[in-house]
Amino acid sequence: MATNTVLRPLPAKLSAGLAVLRIVIGIIFLVHGAQKLFIFGFSGVTKAFTGMGIPVPALTGPAAALVEFFAGIALIIGLLTRLAAFGLAIDMLGAILLVHLASGFFAPNGVEFPLSLLAANVALTLTGAGAYSLDGLIQRRR
Repeated sequence: MATNTVLRPLPAKLSAGLAVLRIVIGIIFLVHGAQKLFIFGFSGVTKAFTGMGIPVPALTGPAAALVEFFAGIALIIGLLTRLAAFGLAIDMLGAILLVHLASGFFAPNGVEFPLSLLAANVALTLTGAGAYSLDGLIQRRR
């Protein structure tokens, strides 16, 4: 009897799919974090967060910049993926609740894009990085 691989993902295909998801989402966050860190700086991010009414902007602005930058790198290489994705999921939950929800669903200002990023990070938090990652390499060595 032939195995139906269309309906049942093979482990290698699942790991490849997770790698694509991780890398693309990681690049998005790395670039956004780099913009906050190296273009706006902590003072610019704090000022922007203040203007958006985000609580404790002197703490949350720099924290968001650092999480997005370093967790983005972690996703790209697949290191501490669940922890990085969890941090980014919290980041996006805050962005949705504090900034985007008031603008409705659709982009550019609504929840559409941050909700997609939230969902991707929740998926990575639940599944982990897959075999094609540093997490996978570490797991195989154990």
